[in-house]
Amino acid sequence: MPTNFTAGPVRVRVPATSANLGPGFDALGLALGLYDDLAAEVTSGGVRVAVTGQGAGELPDDDQHLVVRAMRAAFDALGVQPDGLSVECVNRIPQARGLGSSSAAIVAGVLLARALVPDGDHRLDEAGVLRLAAEIEGHPDNVAPCLLGGFTVAWSESTGARAVSVPVADGVRPVVFVPAERGLTATARAALPASVPHGDAALTAGRAALLVHALTTDPTLLLPATVDRLHQDYRAAGMPATSSLVSALRAAGVAAVVSGAGPTVLALSEPPASVQAGTDWEIWQLPIDVSGARVARGRLGHAERDPVAAGRKS
Repeated sequence: MPTNFTAGPVRVRVPATSANLGPGFDALGLALGLYDDLAAEVTSGGVRVAVTGQGAGELPDDDQHLVVRAMRAAFDALGVQPDGLSVECVNRIPQARGLGSSSAAIVAGVLLARALVPDGDHRLDEAGVLRLAAEIEGHPDNVAPCLLGGFTVAWSESTGARAVSVPVADGVRPVVFVPAERGLTATARAALPASVPHGDAALTAGRAALLVHALTTDPTLLLPATVDRLHQDYRAAGMPATSSLVSALRAAGVAAVVSGAGPTVLALSEPPASVQAGTDWEIWQLPIDVSGARVARGRLGHAERDPVAAGRKS
């Protein structure tokens, strides 16, 4: 075993996330009970990545894998760099659907690297993990709930990203509608204008503030609290089926929004039977994850390697 590193493997479980939640663009996020399980070990040379589940056969199996790239960035921050790595990923979070698969990979990579350094938690504390993960991702709204769990409010300062996690009120029951088609965050961001009318910005700011109250205290206000005029309408043309489903759910009184950059739709309560999404959507009831990312010693066990999406109800 090379010096400066922990002997044997470490593992991490990271939750899916839904960001924006309507008016909380690049700020609000929710951790969901759908998990990727990963394990990593330092080796004497070379990089090997084994992927099962979502993304198997598509994602890189070398140092270009996002988990490895995040690990390398974390090792740089920790002041050490191993010659080789062996990484195992059991992915259940759909790729490029707006459920935080990239953020989960980044958070997992940073935490795995930190756990492989004996005093890593002293060299890189929780605040440092958030800052680094947000720097790699580009914005903190997904990495914050993935790391902290629950409902999070994230923001950026001159020193980097910060976030708080607050408890969610009873009565919030997330349901996600996941299409077969994929979406790209970069494409969705390219659809946004450089500026928006002052009235739209003011309305959305007020609804974002109301959403914090609705999610934490009074879920009966979730429908008006999820009104957004900053990003969803501008992105609608690029994902018409998503926009149509959001409109149908909201017309039925359900607080529905685009999950992250889409194309998944997030409903914050169970929709009535009258709303028919069609056969192109998988519908999952997911609990809110309150723990965030969890690290442990050892290899993945049988339960962690099970490709079935833990916590998911269809």
